[in-house]
Amino acid sequence: MNNAGVARPTKAWENGDNWRRVFEVNVFGVLNGVQSFLPRMIEADRPAVVINTGSKQGITTPLGNPGYNVSRAGVKVLTEMLAYELHTAKAPVSDHLFVPGFKHTGMISSFPAEKPASAWTSDETVAHLIERLDRGDFYILCRDNEVTPEIDRKRVAWAAQDIIKNRPALSRWHSDCAESFAAFENPGRSLEKDRAL
Repeated sequence: MNNAGVARPTKAWENGDNWRRVFEVNVFGVLNGVQSFLPRMIEADRPAVVINTGSKQGITTPLGNPGYNVSRAGVKVLTEMLAYELHTAKAPVSDHLFVPGFKHTGMISSFPAEKPASAWTSDETVAHLIERLDRGDFYILCRDNEVTPEIDRKRVAWAAQDIIKNRPALSRWHSDCAESFAAFENPGRSLEKDRAL
């Protein structure tokens, strides 16, 4: 299980050293784990499992830290490519992308120290991982106490449609698309209702 992760503040045009540090840990940490262990796992010719930990931030790209989002998107693509390569090599190794939602772990416990009600605990996250591994799922997205699997699916679908419909980049967050996204994510609840609450 490759579970390397660090977050540093980044902007697309600033913080080059932080970008490098985030990639060194989040992408190369996973890649180093794969390259260090997988050849021997394949050679052993016994059933085995590789789990790479990504993040929903690499799939739904929330605003605020592009370096972290890009690094986690890299883990997603790396893991997808690895699954295909293992399949074509007929290796007895299964590969899985573990995508936690909001969870309270050591990485975020300094802000906030108390577990927020919307976050899952590490135990809940691991229990979900094991359940989904038992089902043989490749994409193992974890919900939390705020974002349901249905909302996750809608956010992923909307992001994919940005390309198909040639909308502005990250249109979910774009002012011209905010009302359309709100209606798509939660039909029957308009942006005006949200503002009134």
